[in-house]
Amino acid sequence: MTVVRRIARPMLAAVFVTSGLDSLRHPAARAQAAAPLVKALSGPLRMPDDPELMVRANGATMLVAGTMLALGKFPRVAALALAGALVPTTYAAHAFWAVEDPAARAQQKTHFLKNVGLLGGVLLASVDTAGRPGLAYRAQHVRSEARRQAALTKREARHAAKSARRFAKNALD
Repeated sequence: MTVVRRIARPMLAAVFVTSGLDSLRHPAARAQAAAPLVKALSGPLRMPDDPELMVRANGATMLVAGTMLALGKFPRVAALALAGALVPTTYAAHAFWAVEDPAARAQQKTHFLKNVGLLGGVLLASVDTAGRPGLAYRAQHVRSEARRQAALTKREARHAAKSARRFAKNALD
């Protein structure tokens, strides 16, 4: 792991770990903000209609995935989990378009854009292969290697058949 990754992952993860821990300890205020979103999504997604439970679940996801990202354990999966947890959090907690007061709206817009930036960071982390080829590259490499081996085997088979015909012809003469 490069020095940049060793430093950057825990830096990116810190906000998720602290926010997740706070959500687990003190879910009431966040549950109030999340209630309309939870109510709207609970039916179609067949989730519990308990905002406090959903805030705690989101917090646990952020805490665990943030810790995994910071430690470099399954960082791509952890980053995807953080992205999935960040989207509803941002929508529910920082809906600046619904705020009337200009000062409060500006503050919520700043938090919304901060979360959009964090989302960009975890999306980049989710595709970071740490210099190792990703699954798509590996699959393409296996496919091209298989084709190369098949073509080589076909040439060798033709050569062997040709040699066998020559040998058979010489044996009959």
